[in-house]
Amino acid sequence: MPHHARPVLVFDVNETLSDLSPLRTRLEETGAPGDLLPAWFAGVLRDGFALTVAGAYADFADLARSGLHRLLLAQPGWSADAREAARHVVEGFQELTVHPDVSDGVRALRDTGFRLLTMTNGSAALTARLLGRAGLADCFEALLDVGGPRCWKPAPAAYHYAVRHAGVAPEQAALVAAHPWDIDGARRAGLAAAWIRRGAPPIRR
Repeated sequence: MPHHARPVLVFDVNETLSDLSPLRTRLEETGAPGDLLPAWFAGVLRDGFALTVAGAYADFADLARSGLHRLLLAQPGWSADAREAARHVVEGFQELTVHPDVSDGVRALRDTGFRLLTMTNGSAALTARLLGRAGLADCFEALLDVGGPRCWKPAPAAYHYAVRHAGVAPEQAALVAAHPWDIDGARRAGLAAAWIRRGAPPIRR
């Protein structure tokens, strides 16, 4: 099959490919509760979405540090250096690994003939490190992030940026993601989508 005719899958990265659970340990190392992770991560996404709606942009890492700084200062009895603690936790993104099912799944899709790309609200450089550690870098033809279009997913322009890079129309690509808002955004932008149910119990039939 010609390269341009092969179906395109665009993967989200944070939580879809990468396992964020080690960041709980990093939070605990600063004296913060590990269960602060979901609220912190959701707040980073909220701030990125809000900036996009307002026509502005900031990198994921900057929002992650500033958002965690605020959350730590609000912790009862917090007395440590919140900026240093936030830096320590955010640096943990550089050491994340993929979920156990990712390696076999990605290789099977590549071997079946799919073209694979990533598009993250995070950093393409960190995606490269993540996939390199997993031995999967050669499975993906492009590692993209929202610094290209200067807007966060689920804005349509973020998905359109990815498919333009692949040289296909939106209807010729599908997003793979663990976030329902990402699935919804991709479908509104004209892509197909596949939802990975991370952390959810299996569906009984």
